[in-house]
Amino acid sequence: MRRRIVLVSGATTVLVLVAYLVPLMLLVRQIAATQAMAQARAGAQTVVTVLLSVGGPAEARIGVDTVNAQGPLRTTVYYPDGSRLGAPAQAADADLRLARSQRVAFDAAVSGGRAVYLPVDIGDGPCCVVVRTFVPDSRLRAGVRSAWFVLSGLAVALLLTALLVAQWLARSLVRPLVDVVGVARALHDGDLARRAEVAGPAETAAIATTLNRLAARIDELLQAERENIADLSHRVRTPLTALRLDLESLRDPEEAARLSADVDEVERSVTAAIDQARAPRHQRTAMTSSLTAVLAVRVGFWSVLAKDQGRPFEAVLPDRDVVVPVGSGDLEAVIDALIGNVLSHTPTGTPFRVEIDAGPPVRLIVEDDGPGLGETALLERGRSGAGSTGLGLDIARRTALASGGDFEVTTGSAGRGLRVVVTLGTELPLT
Repeated sequence: MRRRIVLVSGATTVLVLVAYLVPLMLLVRQIAATQAMAQARAGAQTVVTVLLSVGGPAEARIGVDTVNAQGPLRTTVYYPDGSRLGAPAQAADADLRLARSQRVAFDAAVSGGRAVYLPVDIGDGPCCVVVRTFVPDSRLRAGVRSAWFVLSGLAVALLLTALLVAQWLARSLVRPLVDVVGVARALHDGDLARRAEVAGPAETAAIATTLNRLAARIDELLQAERENIADLSHRVRTPLTALRLDLESLRDPEEAARLSADVDEVERSVTAAIDQARAPRHQRTAMTSSLTAVLAVRVGFWSVLAKDQGRPFEAVLPDRDVVVPVGSGDLEAVIDALIGNVLSHTPTGTPFRVEIDAGPPVRLIVEDDGPGLGETALLERGRSGAGSTGLGLDIARRTALASGGDFEVTTGSAGRGLRVVVTLGTELPLT
C-alpha cells in the first residue's frame, strides 16, 4: 500500500511537472529569440540613423564599423549598385529584392540563424539602401540552455520533495495498519492481552477499535469457559468426599489404604484440571517438564492395575532426564490417556510397552498386542467404540501438535495391536 501511494504521488507529480515545464521551456526559448530579434532591429535602426546623418560612404563605413564594434550582432549595408559596408556577409538576392520592392522591414531565416532587413532611402539615387543585421542561432538561444537546466533542477527538486512527502504520508497511513496486523498475529498466537493503538485516519482507527473490542470479547468468553470447566471439575469433589467417607468404614486396612490412595490420585487430577483450566494459555505453553520423571511416576501408578489384570508390561526409560516443552500436567494427561486406553480397550492379560525415544525429536511410544483400533473413525474427537468419552487420543494429539511435534497411530511392530507415537519436539537443555 505504501509503495502504491508513493508511485501514484510520483506519477501525478511527473504529469503536472511535464504539463507546466514543457510549455515554460518553449516560452523561455521564444522569449530569448524575441529579445535577440528586438536587439537586431534596434541595431539596424541605429545603422540607419548613422547613414542618414553622415555625408559620404567613408563616413558611413566608419559609423557602421563603430556600431558593429559596440554590439554582439553584425550589420551589413547593401547599396543598389552592389557595393556594401560593414560586416562581410552574403545576402540572398531574393531577400534584397523583396526589401527594395516592398520597402518594409522584415526578418527571414538564413543559414545559421535569422536576418533583419530594413530598407532606407538616403538620397536621390536609385532605391534603395538595405540594412541587414544577422542574428546567429547561438544568439537566438542565448541563455536558453541554462534556463532549461535551472527549470529541470527545480522539477527534480519538486519531484523529490513530492516523493518524500508521499513517503511520509504513506508511512503515517500504513503504520497504524501494521500495528493492527501485529496485534492480530499476537492474538492468533494466544496473547489475548495485546491491544492495537487507536491512531491514524478515522477508518484505520475504527479497525483498531473493532479489533480491540473483539479481543476483549474473546478474552471474556475464554475466561467464562475456563471458569465453567473449573466449576465442572469442582463438582467431582463432592462424590470424592462421599467415597472417602465410605472408605473409612472398610474393615480391611490394606484395601482401605489402596483405595484411599486411588481417591487421592483422582483428587489430585481434579485439582490439576482446575488449575490448568484457569491458567492463561501463554502460561501453559511456556511450561517444561521432564518426560522421564513424569513417565516413571505414571507407570508406577498404573503398574498396580496392570498386575491385577495380569498384563505383562515393559517401560523403557533413558537413564537421564529428557526435558520437553510440555507441562507436567499435560504430560500426565497424555500418559494416563494412552495407558488407560490400553487397560480399558484390550482384553485382560494383553501385554503392552511404554518407551521414551530421546531422539531428536523426542517421542513417547505406547504399544500393545491387542485387537487394534478397528476403525479409523475412532480417531475423531468424541468417537469411542467402548462407551468412553473418546477424548484420550485427541488429548494426546493436541498436546503433541501444541509442542511443535506430531501424532501417529499405526499397527504394532508385531503386525497386530496398536502403536501410538507422540512426538514432543526437540529436547530442551536442563536449566
